[in-house]
Amino acid sequence: MIEMSREGGNCTSENNPSNQMPSLSQMPSRGQRMPLPTHRVESTIPKGDFKPSHQLEGKANWTYPSPQQFYNAMKRKGYQPKEEDMQSVVAIHNTVNEKTWKKVMEWEKMHLDKCPNPRLEKFSGRANDQSLKARINTWMGYRPPFDRHDWVVDRCGKKVRYVIDFYTGPSMTGMPLSIHLDVRPAADSFGAIWDRVRVGIFGKPS
Repeated sequence: MIEMSREGGNCTSENNPSNQMPSLSQMPSRGQRMPLPTHRVESTIPKGDFKPSHQLEGKANWTYPSPQQFYNAMKRKGYQPKEEDMQSVVAIHNTVNEKTWKKVMEWEKMHLDKCPNPRLEKFSGRANDQSLKARINTWMGYRPPFDRHDWVVDRCGKKVRYVIDFYTGPSMTGMPLSIHLDVRPAADSFGAIWDRVRVGIFGKPS
């Protein structure tokens, strides 16, 4: 997945500290056949105290990349995107991120008494770094995820890392491709492990 990116400016080799991705330009790419929208949509995902430069000033929530920024990012990574597909691609990207945050909040509900308003501090794409759970599932014969993200949530001062594996879901004739999300706190602290044990016993987040 391409991340929430920087507004305007020229594409540079400097990486955004929040996601290790190069800053993105709103300028058309070389060879681009048609103009693309540069409007960016504000998400419902609240930002933490860390405010990366690629985010818009004065916005409490993370801002998604425009179709032009998304197109530029895909070209830079070696893909051959079609200009006419970009608005649909960006809409799917935004929907998946909103669904991811909703699943994160299912876990965070267990801590609302201590932190009623958790925020997304930062995130990183780790497509080439398969999680332990994904590796085990792959060894057992299941299809591997096509992407992975790590999201760091600010739980009122406590930083909690979440692992998100993205899987291609079952498709039906005449229906668009579906995406399955496996969202859970990283097993890097006793509190996170205990949350996963509680959910394993009593159920809830999926």
